[in-house]
This record gives sequence, C-alpha cells and structure tokens, in this order.
Amino acid sequence: MTTDQQVEEMMARVRKLELKARRLVRESFSGEYQSSFKGQGLDFDDFREYQHGDEIRFIDWNVTARMGSPFIRKFREERELSVVLAVDVSGSADYGSVHYSKREVAAETAAILGFSALQNGDKCGLLLFAEESLLFIPPAKGTKHLLRLVREILVARPQHPGTSIAAAATTLLQALPRKSLVFLLSDFLADPLDKPLGKLAAKHDTIAIRITDPLEQKLPRAGRVTLEDPETGWQTSVNTSNPNLRMAYEKLMTRLQEGAASIFKKHGIDSAELTTSEEPIPALHSLLKRRIRKRSR
Repeated sequence: MTTDQQVEEMMARVRKLELKARRLVRESFSGEYQSSFKGQGLDFDDFREYQHGDEIRFIDWNVTARMGSPFIRKFREERELSVVLAVDVSGSADYGSVHYSKREVAAETAAILGFSALQNGDKCGLLLFAEESLLFIPPAKGTKHLLRLVREILVARPQHPGTSIAAAATTLLQALPRKSLVFLLSDFLADPLDKPLGKLAAKHDTIAIRITDPLEQKLPRAGRVTLEDPETGWQTSVNTSNPNLRMAYEKLMTRLQEGAASIFKKHGIDSAELTTSEEPIPALHSLLKRRIRKRSR
C-alpha cells in the first residue's frame, strides 16, 4: 500500500524530472529529434497518371484496369509520429551503485524523449514490462499525459520481476496497428532477444537504449561477497579478490553486451548505451546524430 507521503515524494521526483527534461529539450535536443525522426512514415494521398521515371512498385493495378492507362498511388509524409516508450521495470532495473538506479535513468530518458516528441507535435505512449507486459498506455498528446507516463515508470512494482523482451515485443505488435517509433529501454540481460527484436523491427522503427551500471561491467576487488540475482533471488558467495574470477566475469559481461549489439545491427536497430554513472544526454545526442547522417545519405 502506497502512503500519502510516498505518493507526494514520487510526484516531487516527477516534477523535478519535468523541469530538467524541459530545459534539456529546449536548450539542445529538440532540433536533432526533429531531424532524426520526422516524416518517416507515408500516408496515402491520391492517384495520378504514371509518368516516366515513377517507381513501378507504386502502380495501382485496380485503378489502372478501370482507367485504361497506368495510375500510381501518391503519398505524403506523416505529419506526426506515434512514439512508444517501452520500459523494462524488472528486478534488475532497480539496481544502481552510483547515484541513480537504472529505472531512474530510464524515467529521465523517457521524460527527455517524451517532451521532445510533444514539442514536435507527436503523440507519446508507454509500455511497462518485466517478465510479462504490465501496462500499456496508448500514444496521446499533452503534458499531463506525459507526466503520468513518467510517474508510472517510477511507481511500477511487478509481481514477477523477471525480464521478457519477447513479451514486450508481442504486446507492441498487437497494440500498434500502424508503424510507430518504439524506444526500448532495458539492460537487455534477457533471453531470447534475436527473434522478438527481429519481428518488432520489421514492423516498427525500433531504437534500443541499453542502460547498465558500472558494477555490472566490472567487479571491484572487495573480498568475499554474496551476490544475489534481483529477478530470481538466487544467491552465491564469491571471492572478488580472485583476479581470475574478476577477469572471467568481465569477459562474460562483454560477451553479453557484444551479443546484444550484434543483434541490434542484424535487424537494423539503432542503439544507445547509457549508464547510471553519467547523464543520458551525450549518448542520446550521438544516437540522433548517427540517424541524421544515415538519412542524409
């Protein structure tokens, strides 16, 4: 049961995130967002007669048969996008060894992306997931709506704290009838990744935002400690003074990270690497600049 004091503390965090996100968007983010994502989809507009040089794939054969000469379909760029923030709130999302947890970094990143979307006239929605999909809020506009999304990220407490990217992908494929822009925020320490992400990226413009913590990448030399998996409760005692153990752990985490990056590349998914020890804006800037370069080719 959430107390009135806890609700007030949570809303104070949301308001603080709102002010910070608005400032960051206003100062340095909005233009890059618009250049990276606007006008990605196409809406049918009208028919016109085929002209030399038109793409044959746009010929409408039904209209051509009725009119007796080739006609093609005309399209116009969509004026707005449907943006969905798919956020991992599993047990590992609450881990943070520095100042913030991965969940808090996800909430701040979602606020930045959400206010960028609203400022550019786009709709924004939310999917929260852990071992299963917990909450889907359809894309809509408005500051009140966006603040609710940020609050839901911070307060969600899944009954089953595991992680399933497959469950999230299935929900998005079912809930979004038209091509949308999906930001998938997770540590991606889950299996399987390949097929779910492949299916999602085939229908929607999918951006992977991987959030990690420094201690997940490299164990400190701290003697004998007990490690616990926050998603399964499994515990083990290890001696972190053992250099071979630390090296093996670092190699494992590097392999997992490289494996996820390879899957992103395979399916044409742009990605950004965030950490609980740094501000998200530099990594988001790099992501948008890469997308701008791709669009200008």
